[in-house]
Amino acid sequence: MGEKLERRSLDSESFLGINYGEVANNLPPPESTAKLLKSTSIEKVRLYGADPGIIQALANTGIGIVIGAPNGDIPALAADPNFATQWVNSNVIAFYPASKIILITVGNEIMTSTDQNLMSQLLPAMRNVQNALNAASLGGKIKVSTVHSMAVLTQSDPPSSGAFNPATSDVMKGLLEFQRNTGSPFAINPYPFFAYQSDPRPETLAFCLFQPNSGRVDSGTNIKYMNMFDAQVDAVRSALNAMGFKEVEIVVAETGWPYSGDSNEVGPSIENAKAYNGNLIAHLRSMVGTPLMPGKSVDTYIFALYDENLKPGPGSERAFGLFKPDLSMTYDVSLSKSSQTPSTPTTPVNPSPSPKASAGWCVPKAGVSDAELQTNLDYACGQGIDCSPIQPGGACFEPNTVASHAAYAMNLLYQSAGKNPWNCDFTQTAMLTSSNPMAIMVALSLVAEKRKGKVILWSNNDQEE
Repeated sequence: MGEKLERRSLDSESFLGINYGEVANNLPPPESTAKLLKSTSIEKVRLYGADPGIIQALANTGIGIVIGAPNGDIPALAADPNFATQWVNSNVIAFYPASKIILITVGNEIMTSTDQNLMSQLLPAMRNVQNALNAASLGGKIKVSTVHSMAVLTQSDPPSSGAFNPATSDVMKGLLEFQRNTGSPFAINPYPFFAYQSDPRPETLAFCLFQPNSGRVDSGTNIKYMNMFDAQVDAVRSALNAMGFKEVEIVVAETGWPYSGDSNEVGPSIENAKAYNGNLIAHLRSMVGTPLMPGKSVDTYIFALYDENLKPGPGSERAFGLFKPDLSMTYDVSLSKSSQTPSTPTTPVNPSPSPKASAGWCVPKAGVSDAELQTNLDYACGQGIDCSPIQPGGACFEPNTVASHAAYAMNLLYQSAGKNPWNCDFTQTAMLTSSNPMAIMVALSLVAEKRKGKVILWSNNDQEE
């Protein structure tokens, strides 16, 4: 068993999780879902309740499990320590450690509800669950948290101005003190999809889908953000820091994009869903982090594993699933362990077929403006690739032109992302070629150096002076 778990950890990403909702009447058996998950690089699963069938099915898989105490249990958990002990006995101890329960979320989006009583009962409920875990000697192994919507912030733009609602600051401070003392994460639900719905411009869509865009500068820090996900997560980071809780880690409990919706909904489509989730996964795998939390990836649970066909609301609410009830993929975002290279689209545009064997490099198309090239350069270097060679003093800094720097960065991102045709689209400003552009750049650099900075156009007839 230990060997199997070790081998699984080598194939998986500890930061990557998925939400497993059950508001449906057509879901596959839990045992089938467990086998599906084991075939993917998904390392963690979040449940909204504590379904014993699912918890049992995930036993001995090595998959981390987040279980939830529903909002309706909060009054009893807060009022009666014995109820909390019974809850932990039934939903945790009965399955642990074979089922790798790692986190208990008490309530969902309570702090943005209108129920003041429930808000006041939230911290006592969390404390009683924590005490029950401590009594079972599990306090250091299983954390206790609660999940918030982005509406818990009254200010989030720019990210550095992130702030919690002052009307509930006393309750929030108590929750955060508890979380700092116990080492539990602050769980948040950022959805760039909803941000796009409130501002449905093409440039906003590109910003939300991790596509090439001009970026947005935070006026408070002068940091340029290249995607909405980082901006939303850093707004939460700023709010935590402003309240004095720099030590509290963040976990993204939900984020996703629907692949279908009602005719009057802006944003849902297969192309956009594949772009968002695929590029999000690639962003997390790059380990570049966010501007305020660089060099690491926040634990992120994608919404969702399956569609929930009984959910109320607009059509998009029933179209977030990455997998269908027959266990086939709704669309491919490179989660299968059998994938040899990431199959993540940089844009939702369907590229023309192009044979990989004869197209080894990605270069800008002729006639692309410097402004478009600069956008591509900023985007590519914001995706975690090493752009230091085209910085001043770098080996490929010369020739110091936007065109040469963009060509370097665009090709490096293409090579790093899997060399798929869609990794060389850049909103239709790039093309694949069988000619190595790097050889030309190196030659240009040498010629420029020899001529003391005077850059000349490359040709086969150029000779050293």
